[in-house]
Amino acid sequence: MLDPNHLIELANYRMPFGKYKGYYLVHIPEYYYNWYKRKGFPKGKLGRLMQEMDEIKVNGLEKLVEKLIKK
Repeated sequence: MLDPNHLIELANYRMPFGKYKGYYLVHIPEYYYNWYKRKGFPKGKLGRLMQEMDEIKVNGLEKLVEKLIKK
């Protein structure tokens, strides 16, 4: 079963480095995730979250995640 707190964490997680440093993962363009899919996602938590966000984007569910961002 999916933990709702995990989705909240995913929605509010920001990229810690690179071109999109400081961006919410949901606001990073899909092409960036496609690049990581080819090259390999980072190890650990960030890589897992990026893979999950990639699946969300592929399935067009970004709007559901964006609603969970804490303003």
